[in-house]
Amino acid sequence: MSRSVIDRKPPSQRPAAPTLGDRPKPGDRKPVTALTPALYIVATPIGNLGDLTMRARDILAAADLVACEDTRITGKLLTAFGLKRPLIAYNDHNADKVRPTLLDALRQGKAVALVSDAGTPLVSDPGYKLVRDVAAAGLAVTAAPGPSALLTALVLAGLPTDRFLFAGFLPPKSGARRTALGELAAVPATLVFYESGPRLAASLADMAAVLGDRPAAVARELTKLFEEVRRNPLSALAAHYAEAGPPKGEIVVVVGAPAAQAASADTLDAALRRALADNSTRDAAALVAGETGLPRKQVYARALELAREQTREQK
Repeated sequence: MSRSVIDRKPPSQRPAAPTLGDRPKPGDRKPVTALTPALYIVATPIGNLGDLTMRARDILAAADLVACEDTRITGKLLTAFGLKRPLIAYNDHNADKVRPTLLDALRQGKAVALVSDAGTPLVSDPGYKLVRDVAAAGLAVTAAPGPSALLTALVLAGLPTDRFLFAGFLPPKSGARRTALGELAAVPATLVFYESGPRLAASLADMAAVLGDRPAAVARELTKLFEEVRRNPLSALAAHYAEAGPPKGEIVVVVGAPAAQAASADTLDAALRRALADNSTRDAAALVAGETGLPRKQVYARALELAREQTREQK
């Protein structure tokens, strides 16, 4: 690709960024050489460099400053496209300190691009605080949409996509993870999680225990050479990864919504008594809520009543 020429004119003299109506036709497209002062939220490839959009490349070529999670990773991306721009690290560790610097740059009329290590910024990273503060300051903010591990996994999973909830990373410890899953058990939507390889088998087992043995998919290495999407019930996926060991790569877990079913009072009580035999009241309620699809608060209230009855009977 030809390298963009950066316009060194003062921001006030730069032409406005092209709109969709101004977009060049195939064959006569010219790179953008200047940007309107604004914060640009730029999606970058999650694996395949070919997924960087033409607009994203133009923005990265012309930005006065590129804010990124890791300057080494973004530096490699820019080098791959023959670009070289000023980089500044903006991540969980320094966000509060660096945010004022980025706001000052925007107030000075500069174009600032915000990227993550891969995919769409603000999805499981601290970028939303910058967008919040930029908007509150009355400064311009826009986005160049593109690759997203969340959406890529969702459309490959083979599960309903009309309603879904992205829950990010679950807690690393099983107890806290089961509590978090219990809060999601009754949500009538496909659930999407990010997970690490070392924790995958244990997380899938907790999902099966709390949510019930729902249909699910584990997607990893998306858009890369060894892309894999494994579709099975949660229990089967947990057993597979427990035996195969931790997989490599970035991982997305997609879990089907709870089955639409109404448990009778007797069925609910029987399920709760079984669960209470080996679990705390809270955990028993989470397990049964996942199995039945009933609201967790409703199941927990009944579990408390049954636990009190059992306590009175034992006296």
